[in-house]
Amino acid sequence: MKRQTPFALERRTIEHIPAAERHGKPWHQLALWFSTNVQINTLITGAVTIGMGLDLTWAIISIVVGNLVGGLFMAYHSAQGPQLGLPQMVQSRAQFGFYGAVLPSAMVVLMYLGFAVEGSLVAGQAIATWAHVPKIAGIVVFNLVLLLIPLVGYRLIHAAGRIVAVISGVAFLALFVWLVPHLPSHPSGATTHSVGAVVSAMSVCVAWQVTWAPYVSDYSRYLPEDTPTRVTFTYTYLGSAVGGAGTMIIGAMAAAVNSAAVNSDAIGFLAGRFPSVSGLLVAALLLGLVPAGAEGPYGAFLTVLSAVSADGRVRSTAAARAIFVTCFATVASVLAALASGSLLATFQNITLFVLALLVPWSAINLVDYYVVRRGHYDIPALLTKDGRYGTCTWWAVLIYLASIGAELLFINSGMYVGPLASFLGGADLSWLVGLVVGGMGYYVCAKLIRDHRPGPVTRPSEPSALPGPADPVGGDHKPTTRT
Repeated sequence: MKRQTPFALERRTIEHIPAAERHGKPWHQLALWFSTNVQINTLITGAVTIGMGLDLTWAIISIVVGNLVGGLFMAYHSAQGPQLGLPQMVQSRAQFGFYGAVLPSAMVVLMYLGFAVEGSLVAGQAIATWAHVPKIAGIVVFNLVLLLIPLVGYRLIHAAGRIVAVISGVAFLALFVWLVPHLPSHPSGATTHSVGAVVSAMSVCVAWQVTWAPYVSDYSRYLPEDTPTRVTFTYTYLGSAVGGAGTMIIGAMAAAVNSAAVNSDAIGFLAGRFPSVSGLLVAALLLGLVPAGAEGPYGAFLTVLSAVSADGRVRSTAAARAIFVTCFATVASVLAALASGSLLATFQNITLFVLALLVPWSAINLVDYYVVRRGHYDIPALLTKDGRYGTCTWWAVLIYLASIGAELLFINSGMYVGPLASFLGGADLSWLVGLVVGGMGYYVCAKLIRDHRPGPVTRPSEPSALPGPADPVGGDHKPTTRT
């Protein structure tokens, strides 16, 4: 296959990626997920732990544990990409059915929108302060700059991630070096070491990692099919869990120095630590938002297409993606302009809300892939509403909804506190409840209701060119087992 530049327009959407079009190196997952996590929004999430009343020591413990646990979910999802060659939410049709998968897909689109609003708020405020323009102007400028990358597609997102990984790594290392000697010798304000506060802080960090799960395999689906599962998992996990934990620790340190400044204008406060190069640092921190910001509209496009299209074929992929990401950016800009209140509280509320929606889906998907079907899927059947996976798997949808209902009893956020969370001293255990109820419920029902013994897998044959008709069904074969 002719080598393409990062600016080559992506022509695929949700259909299977044939072997002739597979490309990339496993370490690219490390660069992409490092760049996606080493950014200002991650730093603010770490600052939330201080805002919850923890001192720096317990904040760091919560951050490390939360990221190491939450990173397992997203890394296991990433490992599905090379094996199936499909976006994540298309594969969810195997668990929920063609129309049943619309429910978790809608939740995922809400997640994309929520984090797009967060990124717009942070970047818009920084641009407004730096350029002396209204905040709405800063928000609009940021979202306009972001449009280019998702318009081009997969290759440019990865290329941007590799560049930003280096720039962000240097910028955040400089911030760490400055913050260490400026940490207060004694905590300012009231602090708590209660189990409830520590567990809730861990939940926020788990939530940060789990929110990558619904689209992480979107960015590994072009890797060669023979990429070992352990390799994809390891590179993704190191980039996301380690990068996320390190950046959140810097955020907790920054909040320990001046929580109010981080809350009002995080980028402006951090850039002010280096007056001689403050402009360069602002630019670097804004640039750090680009990979994650681009993944939002790109992933939302794939998710919406998976909900409304059988095989993802559209008359003009580039035009359809352009229209969608423009509309997405417009909605995110409007919502960000209307948002008000504490930035730290907004982050905490959105992340915990998204966590309640996504953990049950993640548990169901991972149990189905690694335990029930063991990676064996009829890929052509996933790309049709009349395939073997049906239109709606009612019992899987009910388990998903029941898991969310169970989580509501244990959630603890600024918007809502569940009755059992109060009973447990404020500890937010909603994600653990959703994991157990969703995963165990799905496993039991899969064994009782349906025969899911691993069997042969079918894959599309290799198409000669694009665009064209839907890929025909090829012969059956079993994939090589990879560990």
